[in-house]
Amino acid sequence: MRTTGTTPRTTRTTRTTRGARTAVLSAAALAAAGALLLTGCGSDADSSANANVAAVSAEAPQKPGTVLDTPFTKPALDLTDNQGKPFDLVKETAGHPTLLFFGYTHCPDVCPTTMSDLALAKAKLSKADQDALRVVFVSSDPERDTPARLTEWLGAMDKSFIGLTGKFATIQAAARSVGVGIDPPVKEKDGSITVTHGAEVLAFWPKDNKAHVLYMSGTTAEQFAADLPKIIRSEAP
Repeated sequence: MRTTGTTPRTTRTTRTTRGARTAVLSAAALAAAGALLLTGCGSDADSSANANVAAVSAEAPQKPGTVLDTPFTKPALDLTDNQGKPFDLVKETAGHPTLLFFGYTHCPDVCPTTMSDLALAKAKLSKADQDALRVVFVSSDPERDTPARLTEWLGAMDKSFIGLTGKFATIQAAARSVGVGIDPPVKEKDGSITVTHGAEVLAFWPKDNKAHVLYMSGTTAEQFAADLPKIIRSEAP
């Protein structure tokens, strides 16, 4: 994808220990006025994570959701869902408005906050819209995020949420295809585990199954709730 302008880069890395978890956020937001906004998430040590980034017009007004100039194609992702069954992301969500997030269940802050906000926003929709919407959480820590773990964790927020786990390489490739950079979990010498995860929720329209809108970390439940009816109808918020 052709990109222009300064690139604000957000990396979210979480280190977990047996009894405590500490979140470390490193963000660079150096976009010049009038430049295109380019958003990515991943490790600065791996430049390949920048292969795809989201490009949006500078003229667009400041809104919770950023409409992408070039929509992302839904990743061809075959994993195991939180019921222990094979799940083909493209096939299972075709024709459905879909929200996609790459995170992990031991995350102490961004991941549970994001998913809780999505659950609150979904609850404000009509029943028909709730039935149409698919919310998919793909684990960036698949070794620990078993189907049972995903069911327990997601079920505390919304039992309809879909959790996916499987081979990390498969997940990493899918994440990078939509501009999200994640690295393999690393066990540190002190026994802690460092895990990277996305800061973005990608909203796919049902009419073409492409991600037209990107929401960064910090989007509130109220903001999601205001936008979702339009997302569900394949309209820009």
